[in-house]
Amino acid sequence: MSVFSRFFSHEIGIDLGTANTLVYVKGKGIVLNEPSVVARQVSTQKVIAVGAEAKEMMGRENAGIQIIRPLKDGVIADFEVTEEMIRSFIRKVKKNKLFVRPKIVVAVPAGSTEVEKRAVRNSCERVGAREVHLVSEPMAAAIGMGLPVHQAVGSMVIDIGGGTTEVAVIALSGLVEHESLRVAGEAMDQSISEWMRRKHNLLIGVQGAENIKWKIGSATELETEESMPVRGRDTVAGLPKVMQVDSVEIREALSGSVAQIVASVRRVLERMPPELAADILDRGMVLCGGGSMLRGLREHLLEATSLPTYVDSEDPLSAVVRGNARILEEFDNYRQVLL
Repeated sequence: MSVFSRFFSHEIGIDLGTANTLVYVKGKGIVLNEPSVVARQVSTQKVIAVGAEAKEMMGRENAGIQIIRPLKDGVIADFEVTEEMIRSFIRKVKKNKLFVRPKIVVAVPAGSTEVEKRAVRNSCERVGAREVHLVSEPMAAAIGMGLPVHQAVGSMVIDIGGGTTEVAVIALSGLVEHESLRVAGEAMDQSISEWMRRKHNLLIGVQGAENIKWKIGSATELETEESMPVRGRDTVAGLPKVMQVDSVEIREALSGSVAQIVASVRRVLERMPPELAADILDRGMVLCGGGSMLRGLREHLLEATSLPTYVDSEDPLSAVVRGNARILEEFDNYRQVLL
């Protein structure tokens, strides 16, 4: 009966991110981590690629192919394409269980409106889910990082994703204070792209800006400043061009986004009750999400707030989906954290 039950049950946790979607399957672990990107034909509107395959086409597509990021700022911007993307990802992970309607736990930004939450729920239901449960991203991240969310003690999470930065103080299975800031990884990439266009008359693509961010980007001064060649198109001559860019000016390009994240953290700290402030002073803040891996960001927050600051030691990128996994594994224990 146990084997029979495992074969016919199917429970999935989804971190539906602006930049990447991660999928956990109960009993198998995290089985999918792919870009939240869809490619389709313009003439027929038929989806031709999803995930990593679609991202490879980005910036190289012809007039007959449209590349779409169906999520913007952590929420659904294109309902139809999002459904196609979720359906494709679920099809990849279900394999021999195509006839089983899965139970799904999905993480959404803490600042999502009821309309946005309903859009996520409806998208999952339309691709065949038998149950859909929503959890706020900072709560899922806290659970994934093993923080004591049920206890009468404050835990502070800063989840810097692709589209949103979620700052939250959690205690007794709920969010005591939180703020969703629509400035995160993609805004940093855009800042670099705009800087290169404005300062150097060089047009670069989204992937080029992201590559610069990870190679020489930082939030604080580096012990040894670095540089790298950047390729793009000269806006004056209209020809391909390569130039050397250093980490000092990329840090300046990122300074606006970093300042907004720090300001959001300070606003949440200012609003929290004194009792929880004492807990955060002792326990510190925990960073997760792809944006948390920007060099020097932890040190910058430490300097700006004078609070102990840590980065998720296991894997900052998977904190949210690990939380979804734990909710599925101990569903009755975590039922009260669901939205």
